[in-house]
Amino acid sequence: MRDFWMKVCYALGKEALMSLERLRHLATELIAREAEVSGRVLPSAHIFQRTEITVFEAVIYNPVICLILQGKKEMNVGRQFVKLDEGDMLLVSHDLPVASKITQATAERPYQALIFSLDLSILRGLYEQVGEAVSNRDQATSLSSSKAQPAWTEPMVRYLELMKSPMDAQVLGPMILKEIHYRLLLSPIGGMLRNLLSVDSHASRVAKSIQQIRSRFREPLLVGELAQMAGMSQSSFHEHFKSVTGTTPLQYQKDLRMIEARSLLERGVPSVSFAGFEVGYESATQFSRDYSRKFGCSPKNHLARAS
Repeated sequence: MRDFWMKVCYALGKEALMSLERLRHLATELIAREAEVSGRVLPSAHIFQRTEITVFEAVIYNPVICLILQGKKEMNVGRQFVKLDEGDMLLVSHDLPVASKITQATAERPYQALIFSLDLSILRGLYEQVGEAVSNRDQATSLSSSKAQPAWTEPMVRYLELMKSPMDAQVLGPMILKEIHYRLLLSPIGGMLRNLLSVDSHASRVAKSIQQIRSRFREPLLVGELAQMAGMSQSSFHEHFKSVTGTTPLQYQKDLRMIEARSLLERGVPSVSFAGFEVGYESATQFSRDYSRKFGCSPKNHLARAS
């Protein structure tokens, strides 16, 4: 254990380690008081905790920042793959269908992550102030990670400490949230956020296309129509969509369908065919084939577990 903490100390630096320890303590307190403060006193912040390792689970990530307080996690979307250790910060810039699994967690030392939902209106306001002072990054990705820096974690500590005073949270919370957004926007992992906020950037146009796919994922995907709306040729749109999301438009839609179908099956819908038709499939056989390829388990088996 001593060697482990020496390695963590070396990787993070003393200041960041102290912030991480403080955040762990506050996270534990927040979990204990979650019924009292969650979503009311501390909007945008959430503590995620698991006591066991998991298999890969498919979920939709909205734009968030995530600080790993304890444990380890792996995640991927398309060709982008990220391993997260204690003290790592992850930034997700776009709505993404992500496959993730917790690789280190026990009842004595659970996996624990501090998650902040990103507010694009706050980011846009900040970008209008600092946009010309920062450069965009051509190689930025929608999943970006790095060891947490004190400048990022210190305002997070101050934000969680507001749980002790609802009045302080109401008055000071919005200012500290803005500081958290500011620090991450200007950070090395904020490159794709800066690309996203840049007027008429490829990242911005892809984000609008993502919203179209999400709102109509049950309908046949018309890539040519999406490309036209994005002001690109079909081949250029395909290339930029993949560079931002790590996957193709068709696979993105398929992942959305699979995640929704799994949710339906877990709720105990009447049949596998019903779930397939609900998410836009015309063929129950094709649906079962795609589902089994995605989750390594047939939809029939998942439905049986829910029964």
